[in-house]
This record gives sequence, C-alpha cells and structure tokens, in this order.
Amino acid sequence: MQKFWYGNTARLGMVGGGQLGRMFIQEAINFNVHVHVLDSDINAPCKDIAHSFTLGSITDYDALYQFGLDKDTLTVEIENVNIDALEALEKLGKKVFPQPSVLKIIKDKGIQKQFYLDNDIPTADFCFLGSSAELADHLDMLPCMQKLTTGGYDGKGVQALRTVTDFEKAFTGPSILEKMIPFAKELSIIVARNEQGEIKSYPAVECEFSEEANLVEFLFAPADISSEIEQKATELAKDVIKKLGMVGILAVELFLTAEGELLVNEIAPRPHNSGHHTIECNVTSQFEQHLRAVLNLPLGSTQIIQAGAMINLLGEKGFEGPVYYEGLEKFMAFPGVHPHIYGKATTKPYRKMGHVTIAGKSLDEVKQLAHNVKSGIKVITR
Repeated sequence: MQKFWYGNTARLGMVGGGQLGRMFIQEAINFNVHVHVLDSDINAPCKDIAHSFTLGSITDYDALYQFGLDKDTLTVEIENVNIDALEALEKLGKKVFPQPSVLKIIKDKGIQKQFYLDNDIPTADFCFLGSSAELADHLDMLPCMQKLTTGGYDGKGVQALRTVTDFEKAFTGPSILEKMIPFAKELSIIVARNEQGEIKSYPAVECEFSEEANLVEFLFAPADISSEIEQKATELAKDVIKKLGMVGILAVELFLTAEGELLVNEIAPRPHNSGHHTIECNVTSQFEQHLRAVLNLPLGSTQIIQAGAMINLLGEKGFEGPVYYEGLEKFMAFPGVHPHIYGKATTKPYRKMGHVTIAGKSLDEVKQLAHNVKSGIKVITR
C-alpha cells in the first residue's frame, strides 16, 4: 500500500480537465489529495478546483511529457491522449493508471474488438472497413452500426447503416461494421481494480439511449434483471478488467439479448456516465473508487443504498451561447433530486452540461420523477 496519500506529499496528475475530472477532484478533496490538471481549454471545468492547472494539449507529446515529469502518479479522464508520452513517463518510473498498454487497446475500437476475440469475451459480430468504398463487400453485415476506429466520443463517430441507401452517409475513414443486435436491454457494470489485484464491481444499471443524440437519456439503478443475469454480468466485467490487467475503474457496456445472452459492446477505462448515480446511491462513488484504485488503497464498498435514476442535461437544439438552466430550481424543491452542474459557461446542441440524479426508496418512484425532470429542465440561452 502507498503511504503518502494522506500526507499529501505525492503529486497526482489528471490528464484532461472536463466534468469527469471535476467530479474526481471533488472526491479527492475529501481525502486531502491534491490533483494537478492538464487541459487545452482555459475554461475547463476542472480549472478552478484543481490544485494547479496547466494549459496544454493532452494529445501533444511535449506538453503531456513535461506535465508528467514532476508527478508521481498520472491518470486520465478521457482516452484521446498522447499514449507515447505516457509510455515514456512510465519508463521513468511514474505510475500511470490506466496503463498506456490498456489505453492503446481501448482507444482504437478495432483493436478493442480484436481484444475481445483473442480473449474469448463475447461481443457482436463485426468486420474491419478501410474505407467506405469497401461497403459493397460487406452487404451480409446489414443492418449494422458503423463506428470510426478512433476519434469518436459522446455519440459522435457512430451511426446506423440499415440498408444500402444509408451508404451515402457512411464514414469515409477506417471503421468497423458491427452487426446490429436486437437486444432486450442495455446494461452497464462499473468495476475497479487496484495494483494489489483487489477487484470490486457495482450492481448493474440499465441505460436508455436517445436515438437523436446517440447519448444516454436515462439511467436506472439497480437494473431490472434477474439475479442470474446480474451474476453473469458481474463475472463478465471482472473477467474483462482481469484480462486487461488494468488498474483503475472500468465501465463495461453490455447488450442483454432476449435469449439471456450477454455481449460486451464497449468499455471505457475511466469514470463513466453510467456511474454518476453512485455519488448519491452507493456507499462509495465511482470517482472515489477510481482514486482509491490508482493510489493502491483498499477499494470501497459498492453496496447500493437507495434506488436511483440519472438524466443527462444536454444543450437544447437551436441554442448556442451563455448557458441558462430553465426549470432547474423548480425540481430542486423535490426530495431526492440532486443536480450536478459541470461549470461550462456556454451551451450548444447536445453538449453535456450537467446531470441530475434522482434518489428514492423504489425504482418505480425514481423513474416517474426522472421523466418529469427530463421534460421539465431545458438547457438553453437567454
């Protein structure tokens, strides 16, 4: 076990300064851990609460390498970072979690899917596509999802190709075609692992996506699944993090088919949208758990203490500029409603501006209120 965390003699670096880093720092403050942040946005959500803030590109080798030289441990809040710089820092003896070798696998969706095949991890059928000119050779994959191998985030870089007529909108760059799964539910499991190999997972949650924004619209915890499916999903998530050999926190997104089969969709090596509810609804939040994992501390209890729902606060279509949260104060009067505002000064369509967790005694109770909150809060300008 590391002995320095409570005395604050170590320097913990966070590569990326968005909302995930902001919520991570909020938990780190409770442990008196100082977090130093690198980000290219002078108004990044982490800027005002980080112990120090360095302005620089997280994809630039020199900027990231120089940032990491005086840090003891580095972690990331987004996969799109300069992995070569992290590898060089790791060779100098810096702790880098998740490890650069893991980020290499996850950053490229093609490499990620091949990892599943090589390690007997169940996933949807797929094929590689060098360019859109090759689509005619893969008509047997229709209907399918096309995913850019790199660069996609927050619903971008992913689209449905159902018939040949959809080929005209296909991405032109390297991508994968993934057979469309007629799933019964979309689930997510958050699992954590420290350097000692201790692993803990959170109860499964159920996600409902907005087809228009291609982002999570609702999250419900716990998932409405059988104990058998819960156990299988948990074992699968633990198997993935073990085979990666990863240190940190990992989100494992799953399809549950009507036949009860579980397929891994994608994984994210960091705190994740599908774990935001853990701040209010579990003994240990995903952000505290990530801190514990990268500092090689004992992992916290993942026990659920109350049912929860989470909705993303996304910028409304047709609005771009200084942000205003219409209707937020009205719902703050309801018991169990917990808003999290990300500190972004300007909104634009579908930009993640915050989230609201609704906590309560039963899933039915929080679901009903969640739909009211979703329809009653608008992220606009004025």
